Amino acid sequence: MMSDISRNGGGGGTPPGRIGIGLELDAIHMKILEILRENGRISVAALAERVGISRANAYTRFEALRADGTIKRFTAEIDHVRAGLGITALIFVTVRQQMWKQFRAELARMPEVEYCAITTGQHDAMIQVRMADVAEVHAMVTDRLANIPAVKATETVFILDEVLRRPYVLPSDRDQARPSRRPPQESQGDVPLGKMRFVGAAEGRAALRKDT
Repeated sequence: MMSDISRNGGGGGTPPGRIGIGLELDAIHMKILEILRENGRISVAALAERVGISRANAYTRFEALRADGTIKRFTAEIDHVRAGLGITALIFVTVRQQMWKQFRAELARMPEVEYCAITTGQHDAMIQVRMADVAEVHAMVTDRLANIPAVKATETVFILDEVLRRPYVLPSDRDQARPSRRPPQESQGDVPLGKMRFVGAAEGRAALRKDT
């Protein structure tokens, strides 16, 4: 059903792949996701106008993206500094391999943990926390994380400035960022550094006679 809605909804473009329960994403779906990234509260009428499709088509595609799980949920983005959480830190954790279950359970009881991922490399996991000041981060690492038997070692890195943070990225972002390549216009006489111009034998002999 979702594949039928996607294919018959109009719009061109080669589908990049199938996801979820079978929704086939095309260029129109990608455009909808790009617009929602800018404004998740946009009305269906405004969404349809910006994409260039009918309101019914926009609503059908939007609901299909939700039903398929491509759009998981809508949430608010806050200013953490104004909310009183001006310090952000990454805590890299080395976990005792036989105690992963305990580590996960203890971490779930820490409300200040914003994000955690299992990683490759020197450490086993990376935790991101947001707190009011450096002292709170220090207390969490030394008093709480260090006292978890599953934690073997930690390394803390403070974030000085969040240069770039996107809500999400899309495959279509790469296509928009890729510059169009045009072959450089070259004259016969000017040869760019590092390139060669082959001269025919007759042309070369004529040039030599002219020089002499």
